[in-house]
Amino acid sequence: MAAMVRIGCAGWSLPRDSWPAFPDTGTHLQRYAQRLHAVEVNSSFYRPHQPATYERWAAAVPAGFRFSVKLPKTITHENRLRDCAPLLRSFLAQAHGLRDRLGCLLVQLPPSLAFEDSTATPFFTALRAQHPGAVALEPRHASWFTPEVDAALKEQKIGRVLADPVLHEAGTAPGGWPGLVYVRLHGSPRMYYSSYGVKTLQVLAARLREAADGGADVWCIFDNTAAGAAVGNALELSELLA
Repeated sequence: MAAMVRIGCAGWSLPRDSWPAFPDTGTHLQRYAQRLHAVEVNSSFYRPHQPATYERWAAAVPAGFRFSVKLPKTITHENRLRDCAPLLRSFLAQAHGLRDRLGCLLVQLPPSLAFEDSTATPFFTALRAQHPGAVALEPRHASWFTPEVDAALKEQKIGRVLADPVLHEAGTAPGGWPGLVYVRLHGSPRMYYSSYGVKTLQVLAARLREAADGGADVWCIFDNTAAGAAVGNALELSELLA
């Protein structure tokens, strides 16, 4: 079951107090990948990486390991999904250096970006033409959390992220395409810092297990990395699902 639910962190940095839980040789990524099955690359949001960099990362992990890669802010926050064809081609040419280790793309939208069909549909159509694999969308404007938008995302096979803290009532469950369940845990009550307690993780494990049993491709990424809580939470959740 732990292999069916991909559990990981936003980045593979290992806090010193977690080192005993990992092999003591190799790079941080190599050590990380011996215990966890997935990782989310957030640095791609801020700057491009050469295809050779992605190729090196892919070569450092086991065959069953998968990366999720976040789209650049030039696409999501600066161009706001408009007129992105050259940027999209460039990003995908880089990220596809992961080859079969590329498990998912993450599209995180700014809180101010409202849903407009005239923008969203052409963007996701262009994305789908170049990338048939898994795509997770983390919108943050209330207009994205409607049955009509969920239906449009389902048609494009785009999974809507369940993010914690939840910003809108309709965001308490994943949406869009049910074949992908992607959970991002930013830390609560203090975003990026707070650790999740065992009771919360037990409830989460049950929900993830149910989604996996239903046939979904399930990801759970801990983004509470600021004080190092993510790695411990990811290991605890992995043990609960083992």
